Amino acid sequence: MAQDHASAPATGLGPLLPILSINFVGTLGFSIVLPFLVFLVADWGGNALVFGILASTYSAFQLIGAPILGRWSDSIGRRKVLLVSQLGTLISWVIFLAAFLLPADALLSVDSALLGQFTLTLPLLVLFVARAADGLTGGNVSVANAYLADITDDSHRTENFGRMAVSTNAGFILGPALAGILGATIYGPVLPVIAALLISALATLMILFGLRESRPNLLDAKPGINNACKVFGQETKECYELKGCDETSNASILKLPHMPAMLAVNFLVMLGFSFFYVAFPTHAALGLDWSVTDAGTFFAVLSLLMVLVQGPVLARLSRTVPEKTLVVGGSLILACGFALLLSSSGIIVYAAGALIALGNGLMWPTFMAMLSRLSGERLQGAVQGLASSMGAAASIAGLIAGGLVYTWAGAWAFLLSALTIATAAILAAALPGRETARR
Repeated sequence: MAQDHASAPATGLGPLLPILSINFVGTLGFSIVLPFLVFLVADWGGNALVFGILASTYSAFQLIGAPILGRWSDSIGRRKVLLVSQLGTLISWVIFLAAFLLPADALLSVDSALLGQFTLTLPLLVLFVARAADGLTGGNVSVANAYLADITDDSHRTENFGRMAVSTNAGFILGPALAGILGATIYGPVLPVIAALLISALATLMILFGLRESRPNLLDAKPGINNACKVFGQETKECYELKGCDETSNASILKLPHMPAMLAVNFLVMLGFSFFYVAFPTHAALGLDWSVTDAGTFFAVLSLLMVLVQGPVLARLSRTVPEKTLVVGGSLILACGFALLLSSSGIIVYAAGALIALGNGLMWPTFMAMLSRLSGERLQGAVQGLASSMGAAASIAGLIAGGLVYTWAGAWAFLLSALTIATAAILAAALPGRETARR
């Protein structure tokens, strides 16, 4: 079992391969079931409202679990918390698979002008439990980012976070494609869920046997003082201080220099993307008259372009372009991409996708590198956990509000995404450059 420590900063791809592979496998397992989720909800009695609530269930429980797991990773180690998180994901897929074995008998039927028509069934309830369990232990991303920050020096931070984003998008490219192949068999959506369970088990084994701890100097217990005076009942003053023990609360994190602005940018970016993610599938089907294949092709191309930008393009630019320029410029490009989605022309929509890939590919990995640098060495897990928690809150609000706005205003919902990202760019423009970073 790999229990040695990753103490040296990562200056090449080799030391990053374990955490990049785990991130890729985890994303692959998550994305493989996404194309079928809406159909399962419909088959088990749900409607669009139920699907939206289900999509936000993961984020709602991640809002609770991510900060706790992030703080734990600062005190007991990244590897242990990653293992706990991945085991939670594995258990959630077991619960998900169990839903297929249950009868879809109606427990409650609703027919409302406000809520629509849907039936609550036992498999649907189990599906909610599965997503809640996965969200509650959903610290994979935040703890993985903290792990990456531990093994990365300042000069390679943006480049390495770009590599992490590449591994994520690679999983999102392969996952839906694999789901399409497996779902075309006689077993339907059951086989992709089984595949997701097996992939999650693989990720668990990779953490258990292939990942080294990145924080070797952890203090497991409060040190005691052996003093002869205590034998005779004399009191002695314990003159030591545990650094970082009083800094992990949310209030203390928000006192870090520039951290409120960083977390506000994080919240706005996640909010803007949530508007897009809930509105675009509906717009593709109703506004653009696309088929499932057309929409899948668009997202595959979008993810592929992001891989190219976050890999060789960002690696080259990060050596010469200031990180704040990449964040602000990338955000503005991203906002322009969302605004172009107002068009019904297929060519312009694909041009919008290219701008979204370019803007997000430049902005997001660079922003995550800035966040890790401004967090300091001791609070990586706590800050990443709080950022994930706020991102989950933004996702909940965006998934619900985005669907409502698209229902009321159609494609103008994308303008809301553009304005939200543009606001994030304005806030990012006031952030410090590398020369004023917290060491």
